[in-house]
This record gives sequence, C-alpha cells and structure tokens, in this order.
Amino acid sequence: MKFSPKTVEVLKNFSSINPGLYFKQGNVISTMSPQKNILCEAVVADEFPQDFGVHDLNNFLSVLTLNKDPEIDFDGKNAVIKFLGGRSKIKYRFAEASMIISPPEKKITLPSVDVSFDFTEDDLAWIQKTAAILRSPNVAVEGDKENVSLECFDSADNSAPTNSLDISLKTDKKFKLIFKTENLKMIPGAYAVEISSKGIAHFTNTKDNIQYWIATEAGSTFEE
Repeated sequence: MKFSPKTVEVLKNFSSINPGLYFKQGNVISTMSPQKNILCEAVVADEFPQDFGVHDLNNFLSVLTLNKDPEIDFDGKNAVIKFLGGRSKIKYRFAEASMIISPPEKKITLPSVDVSFDFTEDDLAWIQKTAAILRSPNVAVEGDKENVSLECFDSADNSAPTNSLDISLKTDKKFKLIFKTENLKMIPGAYAVEISSKGIAHFTNTKDNIQYWIATEAGSTFEE
C-alpha cells in the first residue's frame, strides 16, 4: 500500500498530540494525548490491512519521506518500506499496543452543548498566529450576554497582552470557556464547534472527516 498525502498530513498532526500511534485495521485512525485532554479521530482514504503500533510516529514519517512514492508491505510484525523501485527495503518493527497510549473504545459524547459556533479557517489561523506572537498560553470562548468573542490571553498574568476577535454569534449567557493554546492543534480548516460547560469541546472539520475533543481548563465559567 501507499500512504496518500492527506493521510500523511493527518499523521503529522497526530504526532504533535501523541508520539506513538496504534493503527487499527480499516481506514479510521485515532489518538489521545498522554495527558488525556485531547482526543482525535480521522477517517482516511487508505485502508490499513492489519492492526499495528508505531512507537515513534515522527521517525516513521521521516522514513516514509526519504524518497517519493514508497510502497509499504506488512509481514505481521514489520512494515517493509520499499524505495528505489523495490531495490531498497527498510524493515520497521511494530510496537505492542501496550506501549502506546490509545483512546478508549467507547465513543465520546458531550454531556451537554452549551455553546456552538462555526470556526472559519481564517479565524482559526488568526487566533493561532496571534496567540503565538503574543505568547498567549490560553484561548477562551467568551460571552457577555450579548456577543461572543475569542480571546488570546494569559490566565496567570493580567498584565500580558491580549487579543479579542469578535465572531458572528449572539448569546444571552455569560461564560468564559478556557483552553490551553498548546492543545488547539487542529489541522488548518473550518470547524463546527460545540462546547459543554461540563469541561469538553468537540471540533468537527467541515471539509475533511476529522474531529477533535479537547478539554477546557480550570477557571472556565458558565452562567445561564
């Protein structure tokens, strides 16, 4: 088999969340951060022929990009990666499932949906860019009983610079639902966002079949 460019993009994103990945037979891949505060799942075009684990996903991807169009065979215990028309064969040993932190089998459902909005691709890129420039460790979705905005700030330092981005959403509630900026590791794109005041948010990519569940942080507030 060959990994499509889109699958490689997803795997690169997943490697920023968890250094290892356990692949399941089929075309659904999922991962969870070691802190268990980020979970993501993607349906990809490629069909994996068996279950297998990769302990160092970044290294595995580096091997795949040594040369263009590698062919990958599976022999039960190894991925055999062929380059140069099959003259070069790299044998990559699989890791046991017990060596890799993986999501639970049970699907996550939000206990409630208290705030929902659409995150445009430009808005997501702007928030990620300004948070990086301002060195803001936190991003919040904030409502003031009228308007909703996205805030970049430092919850531990009220003298730090901030950024506020208004979004086209009205509310009759007051809330401040806080995330760690480092946890907002979504692939670039537009997302439908649902947030529960119980401490978890669901981000669904509106173009590609990929979704993330991300925990909110201590200090989040929500008033009816």
